Amino acid sequence: MNKIHRIVVFVILVLLATTVSSNGQIQSPSEARLAQILKRFPQADINKDGKLTAKEFEAARKQFRQSAQGKARPAAAPKTTPAVDPGWEKDKFPPHAVSLKTPEEIMAIYKRGAAGRTYAEAADAMYFPKPADGIMRIVGTGHSFTAPGYRTLPAITRAAGFEQPLSLHNGGGRTGSVRYKWEQENGIFEFDGKPLPKLLAAISNAEWEAMIWGPYGGDRAKFYTSWIDFCEQYNPGMKYFLIDTWPAPGQVRMAFNLKANPESETFFTEAIYDKLSVHANARFADLVKTLRETTNEIYIIPTHAAMTEAAKRFVRGELPGVEGLYKVIGGKERSLWADQIGHLGPGFDRLEGYVFYATLYGKSPELISAPIKFNKTPEFLTAELDNIFREIAWKSVVEHPLSGVTDKNKNGIGDHLE
Repeated sequence: MNKIHRIVVFVILVLLATTVSSNGQIQSPSEARLAQILKRFPQADINKDGKLTAKEFEAARKQFRQSAQGKARPAAAPKTTPAVDPGWEKDKFPPHAVSLKTPEEIMAIYKRGAAGRTYAEAADAMYFPKPADGIMRIVGTGHSFTAPGYRTLPAITRAAGFEQPLSLHNGGGRTGSVRYKWEQENGIFEFDGKPLPKLLAAISNAEWEAMIWGPYGGDRAKFYTSWIDFCEQYNPGMKYFLIDTWPAPGQVRMAFNLKANPESETFFTEAIYDKLSVHANARFADLVKTLRETTNEIYIIPTHAAMTEAAKRFVRGELPGVEGLYKVIGGKERSLWADQIGHLGPGFDRLEGYVFYATLYGKSPELISAPIKFNKTPEFLTAELDNIFREIAWKSVVEHPLSGVTDKNKNGIGDHLE
């Protein structure tokens, strides 16, 4: 059936489904009529729960009307994979790559240039003395999706009784990706002759126990193994952690082949978030499997599981003070996600920080009794909601098969620590 024919049929069904009251107002179709329309036009069922509501019917009617008038929303731009320099296909990096130089040469190059952007601010340094047993000195790349965790982790660990050593080289979006930072630090490909080797200098001249990354579209295993190989050269046995992001609007559209964001937050059910999790878990499981051919010490920081769990609880009415899921869809300021890109809404930075802490140190943030002095605390974020965040974080970590943390006796301490 062609597009015009579909529109005509839908208009006929609309006329059959609606009735006019005595005062001339159009009334919503009956449940029986809605069932008829759903059978003929299943795409009108926005949240895919098998039942067409009056609200979904109105949204579908509006969309068909716009299509008939030539005013339908434009299709979403096809997702493009960032261009990758052909040099990545070669067995070796260019001979002037900074990672091929001595530690002394790398540090000298770094000291001649810029400092490198960091989300850790005052907590960031190039060297830390050996900390107490179990505390990891961490280097990391990352973008705005890792920023909330990096920024809140120091406050969380401080309340837990220790300072978190961090040396970060961050960016926004692509500029915080593992590939971008490897090229930038080495002064190769896009940054040919313009190195900024902050992490290369730190890794080769000091001791570190772990590295954290944020993923980006078009990632390849080699982007990560390049960092792993360099780290293992100077600090063998390090652990490596990768966040698995969360269902931002773009991921939602991609997973359900939507041209635009859903019209309403009624689209989002627990089943919808389960499907989104299947997509994310499969993608990251494949990447981890490949990376573990280089080292077994590869783990997921399950931010996706934490945010989808929070979303499900909101759907069930179990997040006090939170008003919506996606601000760009529901229009509520106190939403889980703040914008079209998918940055976290107010207060949810601490949830990511709790997930970081639970994964890195194998302990539930619920066990932290001292006050945590975050830089910002939204007025709506009560102690009750904060406790829910802590519980969600631990649940997400111990239930994720790639976090490296389990808690069989449910005492809030990872089994590997007991």
